[in-house]
Parts: sequence; C-alpha cells; structure tokens
Amino acid sequence: MITPLYAADENRYQKGMVYRNAGYSGLKLPVVSLGMWHNFGDTAPLERSRSILLSAFDSGVTHFDLANNYGPSYGSAESTFGQVMASDLRPYRDEMIISTKAGFDMWPGPYGEGSSRKYLNASLDQSLKRMKLDYVDIFYSHRYDPETPIEETMQALVDIVRSGKALYVGISNYPADKAYEAYKYLQDHDVRCLLHQGKYNMLFRDAEWNGVQNGAADMGVGYIAFTPLAQGLLTNRYFNGIPEGSRASLNHFLKSDSITENVVANLKELDKIAGSRGQSLAQMALSWILKNPRVTSVIIGASSVAQLQDNIQAVHKMGFSDEELSAIDSILSRF
Repeated sequence: MITPLYAADENRYQKGMVYRNAGYSGLKLPVVSLGMWHNFGDTAPLERSRSILLSAFDSGVTHFDLANNYGPSYGSAESTFGQVMASDLRPYRDEMIISTKAGFDMWPGPYGEGSSRKYLNASLDQSLKRMKLDYVDIFYSHRYDPETPIEETMQALVDIVRSGKALYVGISNYPADKAYEAYKYLQDHDVRCLLHQGKYNMLFRDAEWNGVQNGAADMGVGYIAFTPLAQGLLTNRYFNGIPEGSRASLNHFLKSDSITENVVANLKELDKIAGSRGQSLAQMALSWILKNPRVTSVIIGASSVAQLQDNIQAVHKMGFSDEELSAIDSILSRF
C-alpha cells in the first residue's frame, strides 16, 4: 500500500505554539524544538519516526535539531530525517529551521572528530547528503576543542556561512570564556553567533551561574537548552522503580544509582505542584525552563506521538506564581 502524500495541517500556526527571536536576530524559533539525539536512528522504525516528525510540524514545531553522530548508528538520524524530508516535508522547506552539528567522534582516524576546519567542512558535506538538503539553517560547532585554535574553528564557520551551506552558525557545550572568544571572532568577521546550545534543566542549572547564559545575552546570542527533562528523571517514570529498557536501566547517560529514595520523594513533591497547575511533572519542567526570558527554546526528544504532544502542552502554562517558584526552589535545594 502506498502511503498518501502528506499535507500539513492548515491550522498548524493556530495551535498555540509560541515563537521567540534567537538572540539579536530576526530569526524566530518555536519555544519547543524537536531533537533527534535518540529515537530516530536506524534501530527505530521509520514509520514511527515519520509520524513523530510530521506530528511536530503539524503542531507548529518548525525547528528540528540534529548532529552528525546522532543515531544509533552514527549518521542514521540525519538519514531518517532525509527520508522524511524527501517523502513528505520538501514542499515546506522554507517553513523549517534545520540544524546540525559536528565536533564529537564520527569516523575513524585523526580527522573524524574535533573542531578543525577539515573535519567541520567534511562533516557538513556528509550531513547535507544524508538529509538531502542544499543547506542547513544552523550549523554548530558541537564542542570546544582545546587542540584546535578557536580562530580556525570560527573562521571555518564564517566560511561555511559565506559558502551558502548554512544560514546561521552556533556553538554548543563551550565554557563561558571560550564562548566569548567565539562570539567576538564571529562578530568581528560579520557573522554573528546565533545560538549557544547547552545542558539546562531544573536539576542542572550551571548555565545560570557559570556565566554562559549571561554571556550569551550580553552578546546578543540566544540560548537553547537540551536535556530539559534530565534524561527522563523529571517525569513520573521512576516513581515506582526503574522500568526495564529505561535510560536508567541502561546505565548510560542516567545512572540507576542516582535514583535514590530521597530523589524520588523530592520528584513526587514536584509532581504535586505540577498537578496543582494542571500539568504533568514533565510539562512543568519544560515550562520552568521557558519562564527564563534568556532561553529561546528547549529541545525535547520523543519516542512516540503521544509523548511529543504531551510535552508540547507546556507552552500553554509558562507562567509561575511567586508561591510556586518558592516551593519549587525549596524542593530543588534538597537534591
């Protein structure tokens, strides 16, 4: 049976999605972006990935965040996206913001990771082929590489913009001092840094305190948060133990020994506040990030359309009372 040609929901921009300017730019991003770090590789059913991507677009999510090594296997998330782009989303390319990154391990040998000019250019060329695109909207240096002069990395980004392979550039996982050097170099070469992407959630707030968010704001750079649900910890998933197949059970990014009785008790207290707001814990965790005016967008993952749609509802309750914030801060201080 041939799958009918996709037609986007005509009301996709009337469903309540909010859009914010990315730093000092005219580019607006949805406050909820869809990331393809997990759940979209070649181990995931293509039809499920397609359904999630199309449901996101139908809900006003216009920003799709990838990287060269997202999968598993490496590159397969971009390949999945490329298949859906070719079969369904091509007519809507000008409504979409597509980002990818390079910096971490991708292929064997000395030129398969880091932030050298050679690696960044080769990686982007490969990414464009996998995604079946002529250009990406945003290309990131995925990490600061102490073995490569920052001038080389930033000049590569400048030249990538001038080549037309990316409209904007950003950085990810840079410490505050190196981020400033990156912003300054790009600004001095007439290619402003659009976004700094970093880890930020209720339980990991370093970006508030280490100068990263303040430094970005001072330089007109937007901040975009990944891991907003702390690898699933800021949900109700672990209230009754560690489910088989969950991230904690795999002991990779979320360790099982980090889920103590004290942690679960505090999560349940947060869940009570969320319930009083008419939200799930996951929705409140996303709303909590989005109350920060320095955050342009949060990048969510999704393993199903239902999970995606549940998380998107966070955009409808981004405000908090002083009493709610005080109660939340009191609980967070116990972690």
